[in-house]
Amino acid sequence: MEDIAEPSHVELLRRQLRGPWHNMLLDKWVGRGELDYEKYVRTPELLALQTPPEQRVSPDELMFQAVHQSQELWLKLLAHECVETVGELDQDQLWEASARLERVNRMARTLTSQLGVLETLTPETYQIIRRSLGSGSGQESPGYNAVGLAAQGLEEALTRLLWRRGVEPAVLYSRPGLADLKRLCEQLLDYDESYQLWLYTHYQLVRRTIGVDASVKALDGIPTRVLPGRMMKPLFPVLWAVRVEMTAHWRREGGHAPGESRAPAKGEAS
Repeated sequence: MEDIAEPSHVELLRRQLRGPWHNMLLDKWVGRGELDYEKYVRTPELLALQTPPEQRVSPDELMFQAVHQSQELWLKLLAHECVETVGELDQDQLWEASARLERVNRMARTLTSQLGVLETLTPETYQIIRRSLGSGSGQESPGYNAVGLAAQGLEEALTRLLWRRGVEPAVLYSRPGLADLKRLCEQLLDYDESYQLWLYTHYQLVRRTIGVDASVKALDGIPTRVLPGRMMKPLFPVLWAVRVEMTAHWRREGGHAPGESRAPAKGEAS
């Protein structure tokens, strides 16, 4: 009789991770899709969305797929929160809008930190995974396109709010009594900056895995060297233009020379 090889420790662990598992604290079986948590989060459907182990072209393919799927979920949520912010701005609910923009900015930073996980993918491994991606491109991402559209709606809502207040964007930083509007605009810029940082991090990811050069094309056929132009495109150009306008009107007069005493002269009021 032929000797049957014993399964390795790795194979045994893989089999165990297929579930279900008995939770001793609850005295229930987890992983069958029968518990309330599993039903609400829809874990059976969610965890079945990844390529099964026996079909993966590399052990790292699960990481690659899971990060991209979670990015789509975050982008979906980001677009949703922006829509809710539009409603709050249109109702002049500025405290609520400000609180939601804080959440939006944290979500955008989460998107960036997740890409850091993908940066652990070495170029030779990605070249293997890349063969099975077809002509897929980040431009095809539903979440990426939805976030761009939601940002347009946000900028239009801000324009309507400023119009109701009788304020031009250029005077936000010079006219007193506009602290609430200025705070909102700064939070929108926080979000915009975090979003552009996400795009920049993606650019660096591309650079690490396939390189950036006129001769290197993404799977959609577009040279990777065009990426810097995309990552510099702001979500709220009106707010960035305010900085340019303020600097255009800046003058040196009224300041202090470096090293010059700033103490008031004798006889002058302090």
